[in-house]
Amino acid sequence: MKEFWETAILGAGASGMMVAALLREQEGTVLLEGNPRPGAKIAVSGGGRCNLCNLHLDLPCYRGDSGFVREVFARYDQKWLREWFERRGVATRVEKGSQLFCHDGASAAVDALRRASQKSVLHAGWRVESFRREGEGFVLSRQGGGTVHCRRLVVASGGLSFPKLGASDIGLRIAESVGHRIVRPAPALVGWTLQPSQAFFKSLSGVAIEVKIRIGKRLWQDRLLFAHRGISGPAVLNASLWWERGEVEVDFLPDFDLQTLRGSRKQLSTLLPLPRRVAKAFLADLGIDDRPAAQLRSDEWKTLEKLRGYRFAPAGTFGYSKAEVTRGGVATEEIDPETMESRLVPGLYFTGEVLDVTGELGGYNFQWAFSSAAVCADALNGKYPG
Repeated sequence: MKEFWETAILGAGASGMMVAALLREQEGTVLLEGNPRPGAKIAVSGGGRCNLCNLHLDLPCYRGDSGFVREVFARYDQKWLREWFERRGVATRVEKGSQLFCHDGASAAVDALRRASQKSVLHAGWRVESFRREGEGFVLSRQGGGTVHCRRLVVASGGLSFPKLGASDIGLRIAESVGHRIVRPAPALVGWTLQPSQAFFKSLSGVAIEVKIRIGKRLWQDRLLFAHRGISGPAVLNASLWWERGEVEVDFLPDFDLQTLRGSRKQLSTLLPLPRRVAKAFLADLGIDDRPAAQLRSDEWKTLEKLRGYRFAPAGTFGYSKAEVTRGGVATEEIDPETMESRLVPGLYFTGEVLDVTGELGGYNFQWAFSSAAVCADALNGKYPG
């Protein structure tokens, strides 16, 4: 069966639903969602609480073209987003200093988006198999049969993370088929697997400690979690966004002066500001016997300083199944930041995670999804900046 629409939105996640919610004329719009229900990724985000945005919209927390990102946020920032949801009955609360969560859980955000886009038609369980251009419009074919014809197409299909929630590369395939450059996708905000030399980390599974992680000039201080497969936790997840390959540096004793231990007759494993199990494991790795600090030789004190700058190369990541987002995607130099329209194909738009813009933890990725959607909706409504 053929269907003809003014606008088709591929993906009923955060970005896709926000585009639909902001359209002035929703009646000619269809949302195509591969999952049985819209907002599947929103529903599980933040442990089901949904970190909508961050009160501090820090551009250095984004990987991508900072000029492109800045232009989008200059029009739709965190203040706009908070007000938009609160005007629709979504109560929010601030946690961890600046992270804005849904007070009544992620379902409140999904419900608000769906109410605001209720005049558009939702086709859930509609997984796109193929795409082609036809005349001045587009044709999308469904797995199992059925086609949608549209004059304008918004690709808000997200990334490759959370495959159990139906993640698909259809957005990237569409972009590539019409000549867009794709920045190589990779799992991001994800744990690291380990080389054999760090295999002892796995024996510490379940323990979390405060660390500093450095990659180049970037530094994160937060929790590191030892896991069965390697290491995770907020510090690792943020660092993973920027890690390509090679060594990283971890300070396992942030803001601690080892020299204050000199002369002590207590065991090293009780003096170090680490869980004793962790301290013993690292002492063994460094080849230092666990004994009173006063008995350490000068070369052992020097070796112990390695805990302040422990260098190692992760073997890889936990993969898309554990990644919160996908970095990479459609290259932004081929997208107009004033409209989110393709510079190559009129009538084709890209928003959210499918683009080569990825944020760190803290609500930055939902902010990008919603803000890029708002810019796109303005263009579809015939409203342009200036």
